[in-house]
Amino acid sequence: MPKETPMMLSLQDDLVSRCKKTLRDAWDTIDATVLCNQAKVLAAFTANRISQNHMSPSTGYGYQDMGRDGLDALYKDVFESQAALVRVHWASGTHVLKTALFALLRPGDEALSVTGTPYDTLHPIIGIGERRETSLSAYGVTYAETEALSLCQEGVIDEGEMEHLLAHAVTPKTKLFMVQRSRGYSSRKTISMKTLERFMDIVKRRWPKILTFVDNCYCEFAEDKEPPALGITLTAGSLIKNPGGGLAPTGGYLAGESWAIDLAADTLYAAGIGNEVGSNAAGYRPLYQGLFMAPKIVGESLKGATFAAAFFHALGYLVDPLPLEPRSDIVQSITMGSGEDLRTLAKAIQYSSPVDSFATPEPWDMPGYERQVIMAAGTFVQGSSIELSCDGPFVPPYRAYLQGGLTCEHVILACQNARKMLEK
Repeated sequence: MPKETPMMLSLQDDLVSRCKKTLRDAWDTIDATVLCNQAKVLAAFTANRISQNHMSPSTGYGYQDMGRDGLDALYKDVFESQAALVRVHWASGTHVLKTALFALLRPGDEALSVTGTPYDTLHPIIGIGERRETSLSAYGVTYAETEALSLCQEGVIDEGEMEHLLAHAVTPKTKLFMVQRSRGYSSRKTISMKTLERFMDIVKRRWPKILTFVDNCYCEFAEDKEPPALGITLTAGSLIKNPGGGLAPTGGYLAGESWAIDLAADTLYAAGIGNEVGSNAAGYRPLYQGLFMAPKIVGESLKGATFAAAFFHALGYLVDPLPLEPRSDIVQSITMGSGEDLRTLAKAIQYSSPVDSFATPEPWDMPGYERQVIMAAGTFVQGSSIELSCDGPFVPPYRAYLQGGLTCEHVILACQNARKMLEK
């Protein structure tokens, strides 16, 4: 008989049963979204006649690379955009965002963030805080921010007040509205597609010449539409998050208006040849299969997030969103209240991981972050946030951000182990 482990001993748990019962309706809603998105993805595959030839590797310049071009066509259709750019040459979501910003902005322009201060890793790119010679500010691009869209999402203000705040923030130099849908390391709500649609209605009426740019990381397939369908100029994301389905080994995407995609391709590669180059000697199978799997995998992550919310809420922790709240991304915030509890939660998630379960997460000065961050991520793809991970700045109120999970059951087991370690 095998030796009992904490993982095996946790299979019978009354709290787990109670949480799952309360989530039945929420999980039915998630299943409906998965079915809608799976139909959309399948339709794109069949419409674009994807074949085994699209999976093949390419070398050198990558001229006439049908695998690469097929991915562009798939993302264009799935995201309902004029064009798309899908490349393994982007190292991270932050890299995709940087490419888009440098493509759209010129000296003398101003970028206006309408969801408050963006995620930490964008600060050096924009020029917030320490000035770098490679930042937008060094090239004469200015930056401003307002929380108008975030406050509207949270119900603090209505659409009329949002428009008033936007009008107060817009200047003759404003070239671009920046939207970060997911919360990052803040306490605000994720921007839903419904709120984004209201925002775009105002922009099209009041400021039709101002460009719009959406950071869609963590949000893909959480709802049944994506930002390009609303007329967003450019939408950006990472393939090692939602749309990669846990299989894509690296890369990112941009989807939006054709002229903006052309500019981004020239910025990523070289002017005049951007869309025509970019090979991949490893082949494209994981990217195609990952996109096909993405709706289901995101559904599993959403179910895991709702379970974590119910579980930790029952244990007395502050959670956001609450278990039955509508969700627009896969991130679950859990306020641990102390550095020791945050460290213990991170340790439990790492212990519950299939890879590097023996490692012990510690706060450290991660590149691109202004504060020490603790991060647990025992993932098959390094840094993959569609696989179960947990991170957060190691400062009060010691809030953890739990995201991902290729299966809901993995998240359940990790939560049970976290409870045992916290009780000890």
